[in-house]
Amino acid sequence: MAAIIIIPILVVAIIGLSSYLAYRFLIYDLICKRSVNQSLRKYNIKKTPSEIIKEYFENKGEKISHQEIQNLEKNYRQNEPEQFLAMYDAIRDYNKNKDDN
Repeated sequence: MAAIIIIPILVVAIIGLSSYLAYRFLIYDLICKRSVNQSLRKYNIKKTPSEIIKEYFENKGEKISHQEIQNLEKNYRQNEPEQFLAMYDAIRDYNKNKDDN
């Protein structure tokens, strides 16, 4: 008698948990990535987010590894997507000032 109630609850719980995990770790990141890429295209920026991060830190004089770039990209993509535009502006200003000198 208890199996009639427990088995469906377990099945629903497993399906719900697996759906949440799939959303949280796969779909959410894809949605964020698509949003960032659309924003960059909207402003006619030809660089990828990882290229923007790499060039930004090179201009600051800091050397970061590929793994750090990927971690920063994921963090910015999911939590602070406007950072890519701010970093691109800083790169553009740096290049403009470098050309003026």
